[in-house]
Formats: sequence, structure tokens, C-alpha cells
Amino acid sequence: MTLPNAALLLRIYLGEAERHGSGPLFEALVLKARDMGLAGATVLRGPMGFGHSGEIHTAKILDLSANLPLVVEIIDVRDKIEAYLEAVDGMLVSTLVTLEKVRVVQYGKTHHEVEI
Repeated sequence: MTLPNAALLLRIYLGEAERHGSGPLFEALVLKARDMGLAGATVLRGPMGFGHSGEIHTAKILDLSANLPLVVEIIDVRDKIEAYLEAVDGMLVSTLVTLEKVRVVQYGKTHHEVEI
């Protein structure tokens, strides 16, 4: 698979306690991205954060939060990202979703020329 240098970065912010069916929401999102043939997906776990509720979630030893912040990142072309967002729309209940234009410099063995 190749990826052109003009792509979109999709970020989905959620809590690790959020569920879809019997499993974690982040896992369902990543598996759906793979099933739909997207270029790749990464889940990042944050040690501290808060969202629309204002409630602090932290990984401090004395405050063992079971709902640490997560970010699912997916990069691909616009058409595939938009199709993915339509497919997962019902799963995204209390999440923040953002899109950014990105320039892909390297994907696997494919290198793009870099302008500085």
C-alpha cells in the first residue's frame, strides 16, 4: 500500500473506560480501521487529562484512575477517512474528533521529497 504525501490525520480523544459492545471502544475503532483497509492506527495513552466534563483523570498512584485519556490516531486519504467516520459515527458518543491536513514524508519504504 502507498500513501500520497497529502493526507489527513484523524484524532479521536476518549477515555479508556469507554466501551463498544463487550470490549473497549479504542479497540473497536482500531479493528474497524484495519477492516476498512486504512493505512494504520495508533492508540496513545495519556497519564493525565480532562475533557468536556472537566473531571481530571490521572495515573497517580494514590488516584488509580480506570479511565485514563486515550487518543486514537489514523492517517490516510480524505475519502477513506470520511468513509471511516461514517462507519464509526454510532460509536462516537462522548468523544472529541479532530481532522488535520498532514504531509506524509515516509510511509513504509515510500519516501516523499521534503521541502524546507
